[in-house]
Amino acid sequence: CVFARDPAARTTLEVLTTYPGVHAVAAHRLAHWLWVRWSLHFVASVVAHLARWLTGIEIHPAATIGQRFFIDHGMGVVIG
Repeated sequence: CVFARDPAARTTLEVLTTYPGVHAVAAHRLAHWLWVRWSLHFVASVVAHLARWLTGIEIHPAATIGQRFFIDHGMGVVIG
């Protein structure tokens, strides 16, 4: 998915370790699961806050995003 949308992506290891958009989406998946499945709104918000602090990308835990969502150069992006 990332390789089809980003010509600069060379290896899977590079994408998993250096792409903040990938980290933000992974953290959102966890936060959204906590929000929807367990109604742990505070914990989900903490996960989202930590992800924003680490990546510069803010995604609200209640926001619904698609399976093939990708953020490239996302500093300052706010979703939800």
